[in-house]
Amino acid sequence: MDSQNTDNQRVYNRVLDPDSRLKMVTRMGNSVEIDSNIPPRRYYRSGLEMVRMANVYLDEGSLENAFILYMKFMTLFLEKIRTHPDYKCVSTKEKAINSQKLREVLPIAENLKTRLLEQYTKEYDRFLKDMQRREEANLERKRLEEEKGKISARYTSPIPAQQPKASAHKITPVPPLLDNLNYPNDDISSNISGKSSSLEVTHSGPTFSRSTKPASLLSPTLNVQNQLRVVLVPGDLMGTFLKLAHRNTEKNIETCGILSGQLKKDQLVVTHLLVPQQVGTCDSCTTQREEEIFDYQDQNDLITFGWIHTHPTQTAFLSSVDLHTHCSYQRMIPEAVAIVCAPRYSDNSFFCLTPNYGLEYIANCRLTGFHPHNTEPELYKIAEHCKTDPGASVEVVDLRS
Repeated sequence: MDSQNTDNQRVYNRVLDPDSRLKMVTRMGNSVEIDSNIPPRRYYRSGLEMVRMANVYLDEGSLENAFILYMKFMTLFLEKIRTHPDYKCVSTKEKAINSQKLREVLPIAENLKTRLLEQYTKEYDRFLKDMQRREEANLERKRLEEEKGKISARYTSPIPAQQPKASAHKITPVPPLLDNLNYPNDDISSNISGKSSSLEVTHSGPTFSRSTKPASLLSPTLNVQNQLRVVLVPGDLMGTFLKLAHRNTEKNIETCGILSGQLKKDQLVVTHLLVPQQVGTCDSCTTQREEEIFDYQDQNDLITFGWIHTHPTQTAFLSSVDLHTHCSYQRMIPEAVAIVCAPRYSDNSFFCLTPNYGLEYIANCRLTGFHPHNTEPELYKIAEHCKTDPGASVEVVDLRS
């Protein structure tokens, strides 16, 4: 098998037929696991945010991402949440809201399933036609090469020696080599070659190499390369927050806030800074009356992207308590960011748990309060997927007053 046919076979091997592709995407939507250490209320909150995110993907035409998130929502609340040991503690109100949301999502997901199968079928048919054209182009290229080879052999074959004759007739010179001849169809081979290179498959679909490991709830895809969506932070966020926290900072008391926003074109855009009722000390901060945050987010279709807090006298880092606080955010959405503002050192840093070690390590740690952790490998790192948008401003909602 020549190299071109080998390439074609590789493409065939990694492309799924429509039914198999739909089954694989459905399996991705079913990849939900319950962590009994995360309160069920957190799952119910994330479930609403999951639907908000799916609705945005649907409106933007990203059908596959929308379908996966809808499927995760249904899998979580039709099956998995009932296995949580504290399921009976969920309030009747939260269950009622969830049931209503399930009734809304079920027909949407069913309709999406049909649309995706139609989309996959069209893409697969287009792929097969492209492959057929590519193979026909390769056959035509080989035929022309063989034809040129025969012509070249005919003109370059040895000429039998002839005895000179007494006549004065001139000997006809041997025609030049093939490269210098001009045949009417000389450009066919190059044209076909050009078409072949332009017929690369653009609708090959998902590959067999994608992992089946359960992903975070608010992540629509199972990304084995840990590629995170960009989190866009307004340029004035840190300065605005430090002004709000100034009175506490002067008293050596930490202040915290919740980063909320919306999904826009596969980017997580922080639009709101929610400052809840809280109790702070020199090295900790605890939120209170969280239902006020939830109500505001529900009224404004906001999603939680992380949190922000001050270190009044210390440098910017994540303490053991901070690591556990952030773990609950990042277990729900992999892009969750923890912003630490250290005004004494003029340092504002964006952090996240390392996805390949720190996240699971902290999730499995049962210690509370301030306690030591192994620092190798790294438990957290700079959140490089977070970018600041100098032209954007944050809307502040201070619920303390």
